[in-house]
Amino acid sequence: MIAEILATGDEIRSGALVDTNSAYIAEKIEELGIKITRHNCVGDDKSELTAILLELGKRTDIIIVTGGLGPTLDDLSREAAARATGAPLILDSKVLEKIKSFFVSRQKSMPDSNTRQAMFPQGATILENPIGTAPGFSLQIGRGTFFFLPGVPAEMRKMLDEQVIPQIRKSLKDPYYYKNETISTFGLGESALEEKLADFPALFPDIKLGFRAKFPEVQVKLYQKNSDEDTLNREQERAITWIIKKLGHKITSLTSQPMATVVGNLLIQKQATLAVAESCTGGLIANWLTDRPGSSAYFLMSAVTYTNAAKQKILGVPPQTLERWGAVHEETAKAMALGAKDVSGADYAIATTGIAGPDGGSPEKPVGTICIALAGPQGAKSKRYFFPFGIRQLNKKIFATQALNLLRLELL
Repeated sequence: MIAEILATGDEIRSGALVDTNSAYIAEKIEELGIKITRHNCVGDDKSELTAILLELGKRTDIIIVTGGLGPTLDDLSREAAARATGAPLILDSKVLEKIKSFFVSRQKSMPDSNTRQAMFPQGATILENPIGTAPGFSLQIGRGTFFFLPGVPAEMRKMLDEQVIPQIRKSLKDPYYYKNETISTFGLGESALEEKLADFPALFPDIKLGFRAKFPEVQVKLYQKNSDEDTLNREQERAITWIIKKLGHKITSLTSQPMATVVGNLLIQKQATLAVAESCTGGLIANWLTDRPGSSAYFLMSAVTYTNAAKQKILGVPPQTLERWGAVHEETAKAMALGAKDVSGADYAIATTGIAGPDGGSPEKPVGTICIALAGPQGAKSKRYFFPFGIRQLNKKIFATQALNLLRLELL
């Protein structure tokens, strides 16, 4: 069985929006043991959309389509699907009532254009959208089973995970069990990881090993299929245990959790709290930490002290420290961390000060220089690092990750 993905919309075709949906879909579908053969994209043109639906229906078993289910005239997926099957569009009164209720619950009146979202090709199976106004639908075109989903990522993911994946899984006539694992690492590049795990293929010939850069981390991927589920699980456990011994604390998560989530879990386990003082990372660490619901259990404060004056006034960094060492120095970072810990009353504090670039560097402190400090119950320590990427956004990401990793190692 093979599958393809079709992303629709002029904003995707032109590059105005990055297509994150297709990447998510591909990963989820391949976890079922189904090969994604192609990613396709077409703009808001009914004829072109109809043509590619017919083409995909001739050559592919499963097709996931995203976008084109909104209320506006350039949302053409339902019309193209109806044209491809030669079926009329039918108004579903139950769906229309749900859409009206969606607007009522938000104390808004429903625009007439939203009625279009309750129209479906005759013979389609409706896929409910629990968090939006655009229901999806599934439909057979040729040999292909099509699943039409909205383009809004949150809506698409929820519908894919809760409705589409279970339907596809039920339809599989496959004698194999599939298991995919993702192990997150930090501090080693792909080539270094491959070297450390060089013996893996010989020791575990039934498991395919892969590497995926997810900057600034690298993920180790394990793919396996077996006709016996118990054997599959045992082999995966043996393989993961072996990898843990080889990589040690370079492994940040065995379940592909983000670094900030891993750190949050450790803080919860230790019933400890955290404050952050940021300069060059501009609040990125705090943003990552607070992306998780319930982070108030351990996260107390963030201070983005970009200027020297702010470092002195808010964090109490001594002026003589700044005069002697400058803003980017281990001693300054240490004073920032101690200040954040003192002001907030947190058990731990981390601080960052550096040069994200692309300008502002010097021979002594080039772009990519970062000083990170950690203050905790046993005192404070600080260290300088250098990451020669030269791109501001990349530097900020790796600075923030390195700071969280320093805390992760301390908590371990």
